[in-house]
Amino acid sequence: MPCACNRNNWRKWIRPLLILLYALAILVTVPVCIWEFQKLKVGIHTKVWFIAGIFLLLTIPVSMCGILQHLVHYTQPELQKPIIRILWMVPIYSLDSWVALKYPKIAIYVDTWRECYEAYVIYNFMIFLTNYLTIRFPNLMLHLEAKDQQNHLPPLCCCPPWAMGEMLLFRCKLGVLQYTVVRPITTVTSFTQEAEASRSL
Repeated sequence: MPCACNRNNWRKWIRPLLILLYALAILVTVPVCIWEFQKLKVGIHTKVWFIAGIFLLLTIPVSMCGILQHLVHYTQPELQKPIIRILWMVPIYSLDSWVALKYPKIAIYVDTWRECYEAYVIYNFMIFLTNYLTIRFPNLMLHLEAKDQQNHLPPLCCCPPWAMGEMLLFRCKLGVLQYTVVRPITTVTSFTQEAEASRSL
């Protein structure tokens, strides 16, 4: 007897499963928040944390809806992979803010992870743009070279313009790749300095 669960069958049950898991998470989270309010004297910090939690609960389904739509209708992997990675940034940012509000002592740890993921998202955005333009214009370099020369915006308008074509694309990629390397390095440096400062106290 052939197995009924083939590779494409998950598309039918993934949305109801995630909706169920999300509903269960809300049913657990809201009573925990209410219990926190009852247990403690509710101050401004707890109120802000609760409001941030509400926005966290709103961002997750919106982001997951977009991510699931790309996963269910996965027809252009070269474009949809970077889009899915970019869409994960919204819940990561909101979760980071919520955790940092609740537990300020571990904020540096979650911020470090978020900033590294932010650099990864910027790299994926560059990959997405490159893939999209390459699909739309197979001779991308020739297409860019045919475009009119663009001047820099103020305050950089005094700088000489970049040559259109391969040099423009190379410099854009170089700038993004430098950021994706430099950002995690500065983040880890900040993390170690913070850890060193907390140890010395």
